[in-house]
This record gives sequence, C-alpha cells and structure tokens, in this order.
Amino acid sequence: MTQRPAFDPRPSMQWVLLACVPGLLALLWHFGWGSLLQLLVALPVALGCEALVRRLRRQAADAASALFNQPLLGEGSALVSATLLALALPPYAPWWLTACACAFGLLFGKALFGGFGQNPFNPAMLGYAVVLVAFPAQLNQWPVPGQHPGLLESLQQVLGLGGGLPDGWSQATVLDSLKHNDRLTIEELFASHPAFGGLGGQGAEWVNLAFLAGGLLLLQRKVIRWHAPLGLLAGLFVASLLGWNGSGSDSNGSPIFHLFSGATMLGAFFIATEPVSGPGSDRARLWFGLGAGLLIYVIRAWGGYADGVAFAILLMNLLVPSLDRLAERRRQVPS
Repeated sequence: MTQRPAFDPRPSMQWVLLACVPGLLALLWHFGWGSLLQLLVALPVALGCEALVRRLRRQAADAASALFNQPLLGEGSALVSATLLALALPPYAPWWLTACACAFGLLFGKALFGGFGQNPFNPAMLGYAVVLVAFPAQLNQWPVPGQHPGLLESLQQVLGLGGGLPDGWSQATVLDSLKHNDRLTIEELFASHPAFGGLGGQGAEWVNLAFLAGGLLLLQRKVIRWHAPLGLLAGLFVASLLGWNGSGSDSNGSPIFHLFSGATMLGAFFIATEPVSGPGSDRARLWFGLGAGLLIYVIRAWGGYADGVAFAILLMNLLVPSLDRLAERRRQVPS
C-alpha cells in the first residue's frame, strides 16, 4: 500500500478556506444570509468537539503547530470540515440539524478513528449523509434565488423562531424536480419552474462556477492534484452523456446540466481531494474520481436521493485501500 509522507497540513488548510470564499459569496448573493449563519453554527460546534476530544485524551493544545498559531483551531481540519459542511447544507436548515451533522462528522468520522490523519471517511460528507438519511425533507428545500429574507428573518428561520417558511419562498432543488418530472419536456420544465436557470439550477450554476474558480486556485497553488477532480467531472460527464435520452419527460438531464447543478464542483475540488480519506497515488486518485462521478450520476438518475455527492464519496472511501493496492501493483509491473 502506498506510504503517505508526513506533512504540515496548515498551509493547505489556509488555502482551502480561502478558496471557499468565492463559493460562499455566491451563496450569499443568490440565497441570502443563510450560509453565513450555517457557518456560525458549524464552526463553534466543530471546534468544541475538537476541544472535548483533546480534553478526554489529555492532549495539550500546541500553538506552535496550530492553524494561525491559535491552539483552539488545532491543525485546521475541523475548521475546514465545518466550513465544507456548512456550504453543502441548505442555507436555512435548522441550527440543530447543522450542529448534529457537524458533531457526528467530527466525532464519529474522525475522533473515533484516532483523529486527523486516521479517518477513513470524509468527516463533512459523513455528517451530511447522516442528516440526509434522517431528515430528507429539510435537506431538499432551498430558497428561490433572489427571494431570500433579510438578516433578521434569516436568523429566525435558522433558529426556528419563525412561523415556518413563507409560501413560495422555498422550493425543491432542480435535481429533485427533474427526478420526479413525468410529464413536461426539459424545455417546458426549464421554462415553468423557477428553480431552473440557463445551464442548471438558477443560482446553483453560479455557485458551481464560483467553486470551480476556487478549485482552480487550489490547483494553481498545488494544494490539490488534478486527478480526482478531473476524474469526477469526466466520470459524471460521460455517464450523463451515455444516459442522456433527449429532452423528453423521461430525460435524466444533459451532461452540462449535471456539471452545474447540485454540489458538483464543491464535490470535485473540495471533497474528492481530501488527502486523508482519499487515495495516496495519482493513478488511484484518478480512479477514485471516475468512480465517484459515475456513482453521482447513478444516484441522481435512479437512486432515492436527488444529489449523490456525499454518498458517492463515502462509497469510494471504502474502496481506497483496494485502489491504492491496485495502483501499486500496476506501478510495479514492468513496461
């Protein structure tokens, strides 16, 4: 199995956090204050879980090896996991759902296996998958782009102090709408449903472009390798191209639609590239991405959930040891 050299994760964590900013700004522009409020819930929960684990293990916080020299932040992995989880969740998910997802991901996805560097699953996606299975209705409702409430109303929604979502303010995602469409052509669906934009979901297509920009920054700074993102996008593109059955009412959507809907770019550049739970060689990373892209399409087209990024990544996490061994054997075979 490929041996992974020890490295200082803090510079990478800082760049990942910076690369998330375009996606966060796009979410705030199109969907309102909700994503920022999700961050304000997720970050203290994640840092609190990390502090609790250190206390139980009698581990002293070391400022010299901590992100931004702040002992509370540790090496930064909890901060990154909480940020990615908050950006993946619907902007106005209730605070307790975000807190549960974050706590489960950090405690059962990382601390249970020995902490940073030992987790076999992506903590953010593990927390997301748990709340998606437990509370699917809350995870499928997104605000209509441009019709989001003000800061006070947003805070009331997240804290559960309001009287419920206003009529016509929230809607199913485009992936869910397409999955359950049985009578409209694609053109009619795009024209009649306010969630659809020019390429994918209205607002979501710009969010995906923003995460793409952040991902390209990570590639330029050599924080991540290109193999997993390219593999995921190629796997999703080819699978959706092969499964594309035109514009009829039974269509599964075009390749461009799938690339710019849901959490595609977030998954490709920020989730599939997680170094600990992912493969250790470039060849295996490419296979990992290809498998994840294929699984995303299969789940979107025929599975029980509208998106599929979280489940695809977690399923591929299970295959990482096998992918690493296979890549190592291929490397040792003489040309």
